[in-house]
Amino acid sequence: DTHRLRARSSAILTGIDTVLADDPSLTVRLPETEGAWRQPRRVVLDSALRIPASARVLAQPGDTLVFTASGPAIHERAGATIERVPGDAGRLDLGAVLARLAALEVNDVLVEAGPRLNGSLLEAGLVDEWVIYMAPHLLGDKALGMFELPAIEHMAARCRVEILEVRAVGPDWRFTLRPTPDAAPEET
Repeated sequence: DTHRLRARSSAILTGIDTVLADDPSLTVRLPETEGAWRQPRRVVLDSALRIPASARVLAQPGDTLVFTASGPAIHERAGATIERVPGDAGRLDLGAVLARLAALEVNDVLVEAGPRLNGSLLEAGLVDEWVIYMAPHLLGDKALGMFELPAIEHMAARCRVEILEVRAVGPDWRFTLRPTPDAAPEET
């Protein structure tokens, strides 16, 4: 199911923390019986350009684009195009990243990231839809969360979503959600 989402996307975006922790390929891996599809562009947000030359995301067929806040404006490295965008305090300007992707005619971005990037996108109001899979497992309260957000101390500061679809995918559940206009966490 996830590979079908990838195949419909122009790009798959992730952060450097996910690359360093999981070493993902970020490729479509569907059988030929699924029809014709192309590899989406892989996009890594890496403000300090820490991506190792051995990262699997760099060795896959298709384009890999790394956005950073350091180095020359545009250059090549280890099989990727490296582009500098504005950044502050170790974080890239997400609006500038998405504007650049739009200029490259990338119009459908699938984000597969950790809580820091997911939370930053949510806080910036840059999420159109979430597809969340829930497996029948309990991980406890020390498990890695989905969003890194400021502590929500009052119900008025919660993030509101609209449920578009819930369906079973094998033993898992897939939730498709859309943030409501007031989804970004409010200041408390």
